[in-house]
Amino acid sequence: MDSYRILNKQSFSKDSFRIVPIRYEDRFEIMKWRNEQIHHLRQAALLTEKNQEDYFTNIISKLFIQEQPNQLLFSYLKNDVCIGYGGLVHMNWVDKNAEISFIMKTELEKEHFEFHWNTYLELIEDLAFSELKLHKIYTYAFDIRPHLYSAIEGAGYSKEAVLTDHCLFEGEYKDVIIHSKINNNI
Repeated sequence: MDSYRILNKQSFSKDSFRIVPIRYEDRFEIMKWRNEQIHHLRQAALLTEKNQEDYFTNIISKLFIQEQPNQLLFSYLKNDVCIGYGGLVHMNWVDKNAEISFIMKTELEKEHFEFHWNTYLELIEDLAFSELKLHKIYTYAFDIRPHLYSAIEGAGYSKEAVLTDHCLFEGEYKDVIIHSKINNNI
């Protein structure tokens, strides 16, 4: 398993769930989920195996050795089987904040969406607040998934901003909603 130079602790666990530095072996499952869920991602086109291979080779591999990478990506595992992925992206090392990214296996969304979001948020908060000592983490989401907001608000995130008509989605402008959580332990 690759490890991030910046992290002392590489794995964060809760019960049978954990996040570990993104695994190369999970790349095509991640590609599949991203393509299935493209409607709510900032992704312009379907990914190909070549795109994914290039991304892991040219972008991801370099993140592990950087002192202050612009993103830290993780495989989200249940009993060592990848069922999602995400991380901290758009990292701002000066202001100590980062955006939360997460998608889960598409089949899990219908009945287990809130459970997995809450589990993932606990794990990523441990990483962000305890390990990295970040001041703030936040979500940036197109206003097309209302069930997301109840999940993250239930986990203690506050609605911080609404960017009105901020993104073009299927021919219509949609709002972007930002939720955040402050690290009160530093």
